[in-house]
Parts: sequence; structure tokens; C-alpha cells
Amino acid sequence: MASITVQDLDLWRDSILLVKSVQSAVRSWSSKELEGIAAQALQVSVSIPASLGDGRGRSDPSQTRRFAQIALNAAFELETLLIISSELGGPDLENLSALRRDLTTLMRRLENFISTQEWLLRGRYHARAERL
Repeated sequence: MASITVQDLDLWRDSILLVKSVQSAVRSWSSKELEGIAAQALQVSVSIPASLGDGRGRSDPSQTRRFAQIALNAAFELETLLIISSELGGPDLENLSALRRDLTTLMRRLENFISTQEWLLRGRYHARAERL
């Protein structure tokens, strides 16, 4: 059976699309107040697919779960940065709202992915215990 790579995960591909959306959104954040937030938002958005890739590359559900949790943490950080930019009067609020909706959906999917990894770990544990 062929191994599933990170590129095979819809969640990873969608997180790459999110990076592109964030990059597009932050281009319009040209005020001095938002420059730092824009740079941090782009950086943390990139860490979402990067963490998923790192975890998937380890081929162990516990590590995959751990790195998916890191990706989820990054998504929460990104959500906070988007809220802050909105509070500071970030431009294109409609685009920002769409981005936050996409991020919320991705976060739910990350939570489901983490739950799946936990389920796989429990199954491994029970199978190991039955052999003892």
C-alpha cells in the first residue's frame, strides 16, 4: 500500500490556499500600524501547512497529531492577528471577513484531523494491549 504524502491531504492543500489568501489580504495593509501585523500574519499562516507537512513526514500518529496541534495553534494566532487588524481599521473588511470564515472552517477541520489521529493512537494502544 502506498504511503499518503502531505500533498495528498486536502487539509494541507487548503492551508496552502489560505496562505495565498493571507498574502493577498496583507498587501493592502500599508499603514505603519499594520505592517508588523501583516508580516506576522503571513509568517504564521505559512506555519500552518509547514507544521502539517512536518508532522505527516514523521509517519507516526502521535507526531502527526502533535504537529497538527501546532498548526491549530498557529491558526488561532492568525485569527487573533486578523481580529487585531480589523480593530485597527485594516482595509478591505469584506475580504478580511471572508478570510476569517475560511480560517474558521480550516480550524474545525484541523480539530477533526487531530481527533482522527487520537483515534488511531487509541486503536494502536488497544491492539498492542491485546497482544500482551
